[in-house]
Amino acid sequence: MTLSKCTFAAAMIVVAGAPGETHRFEPSRYYNTFSFAHEPVLRIKPGDTIVTKTIDARGFDASNQKVGERPNPQTGPFYVEGAEPGDVLVIHFDKIEPDRPTAWSSSLLAPYVADPAFLRSEGEREQTTETWQIDKAAGVARIVSDKIRPGTIEVPLRPMLGCVAVAPARKEAIATSTPGEFGGNMDYNGMVAGATLMLPVSEPGALLFFGDGHARQGDGEVVGNALEIAMDVEFTVNLIKKRAIGWPRLENDDYVMTIGSARPLLQALQHATTELQRWLMSDFGFDERGSSLLLGHALEYDVANVVDPHFTVVAKIRKDYLPKR
Repeated sequence: MTLSKCTFAAAMIVVAGAPGETHRFEPSRYYNTFSFAHEPVLRIKPGDTIVTKTIDARGFDASNQKVGERPNPQTGPFYVEGAEPGDVLVIHFDKIEPDRPTAWSSSLLAPYVADPAFLRSEGEREQTTETWQIDKAAGVARIVSDKIRPGTIEVPLRPMLGCVAVAPARKEAIATSTPGEFGGNMDYNGMVAGATLMLPVSEPGALLFFGDGHARQGDGEVVGNALEIAMDVEFTVNLIKKRAIGWPRLENDDYVMTIGSARPLLQALQHATTELQRWLMSDFGFDERGSSLLLGHALEYDVANVVDPHFTVVAKIRKDYLPKR
């Protein structure tokens, strides 16, 4: 990762290896909780790059063999040398790519996202699992079935990771179905190659987990899952020392974003908005009134998921509106 491309580095001390080492890690065990108690699978340093794999949300690998347990078995944890509570772990996604020719998804809207009256009187409640063909050459996922109308649906691929997390605070062990301050099962479709994620460190070494690859997912993850698939993943880690954040922060070429998770949905929105305002005030020269005015007229929201134990909202603002540094 070239730090000069990232806004977050402008006002913080970033520790990075010079030059970073590349590690190729083949996972053999997967975890279903985000926890400090899991033995690290690899020790890495800031600036290092990791090339590895994930399996799908039901535990099936690139060969469609079951090697883990649902839900959302995780690769990791990776111990980052020098990471301490009160730091920020920075993960840049260099590559996220499907590594098998099929994905699966459910076929009906989840109960939270439709009117109860529709579900009771009109909805077809016999859930099925559908198989999608992944055409990487054409860049699309396609389902062809005489059980659905129309018989063919095709969507562009947009590979992403549903789960990226560090070990939670307070020695908690949290199920991999759940998002929170530590990251987790955020299911945000902006978690793609080229993006940079920042997570608050609560345990020595941070203990980085990731998994739940999606070949594509719409906003809200409204069928309760996405195009679930195993992934080839490559990422680079860095570390911001002594600069605590409250919730995950994400950056790409166009936006700075903050990610809040809670129930009800309004509380998730509040967390995301508050974190974004704090970021504007701490790093971009705004006071509360100035940041409020900018957010009032330039803020955008994405609904990441409305199906997990905690819902997730992303607050974001275009970099065009931020002071040049």
